[in-house]
Amino acid sequence: MKARLRADLRTAMKDRRTIEAKVIRALIAAIDNAEAPPAHEGQTALAHHHFRSGLAEIERLLLSGAHVHGVIVADIHERERAAAEMERLGMMERAEALRAEAVIAKRYID
Repeated sequence: MKARLRADLRTAMKDRRTIEAKVIRALIAAIDNAEAPPAHEGQTALAHHHFRSGLAEIERLLLSGAHVHGVIVADIHERERAAAEMERLGMMERAEALRAEAVIAKRYID
């Protein structure tokens, strides 16, 4: 899925489809975040690493297709909830933009 997203991102950027590129970047980021291993107890984010030694590299989690699907669905639901809230606040243009972004993201769950 990430390979497909990255290929689609390159195409969207080449064709200057900025909204589509923005949505695809967000989906890639959401999947990347889901692949991050959980922090161990007592581990700090400010740990010092010797980057050239290779010790800073950590193995990412391997997500199942169902997990990736769930990440994308969660992103879509978040956009739809935000659109409903924008509509409630009378911000119709922003609500429409969020719904359009959700439509773009839905292409990756069918």
